[in-house]
Amino acid sequence: MKQRTLVVVSAGLSQPSSTRLLADQLSAAAVTAAAERGIELHVRTIELRDLAHDIMNHLLTGFPPVALKEALDAVAGADGLIAVSPIFTASYSGLFKSFFDVVDKDALADKPVLIAATAGTARHSLALEHALRPLFGYLRAVVVPTSVFAASDDWGADSSDGFLQTRIVRGATELATEIDRREPATVADPFALTVSFEDLLK
Repeated sequence: MKQRTLVVVSAGLSQPSSTRLLADQLSAAAVTAAAERGIELHVRTIELRDLAHDIMNHLLTGFPPVALKEALDAVAGADGLIAVSPIFTASYSGLFKSFFDVVDKDALADKPVLIAATAGTARHSLALEHALRPLFGYLRAVVVPTSVFAASDDWGADSSDGFLQTRIVRGATELATEIDRREPATVADPFALTVSFEDLLK
């Protein structure tokens, strides 16, 4: 089987959180969809709540602490990304935005991304289209057509219609398809010489 990596970014603030629950269901569906295409997905989940202080320190100093640097490197080297944010005041959370503010401007170029969000009410569902999708479009990521939104009611007894699960499977399948049609992600070494030593001496 082909080997690929999937990074899941969850911006939930509570523990446990519905944001992490949705992130886990999306990653599980992506692993299943990828396996059907002969791909073994290695999943790493990044909980932004654990990196909140590091993110702020990086914004203030310009230097990421070790744990944050590892998370940023994982995002840059991933073959696919799932990004899930709670919706606050009709948009993504400040923690979610701050993390992607410190991601390298080229790290997500042509990278397949599945976006998702959680909120207390379905009235916030359009935040995926007017907030998250433009953010990743600006970062030149390839955002799959299906976005996934989960309101509080989607986790209760009234969710038996399976609408949320249908969207989870559809979005994960689209992500797996985009990962499958690409070569493994490579990260350029910023310190690698792009010209010969002889040319540098000229």
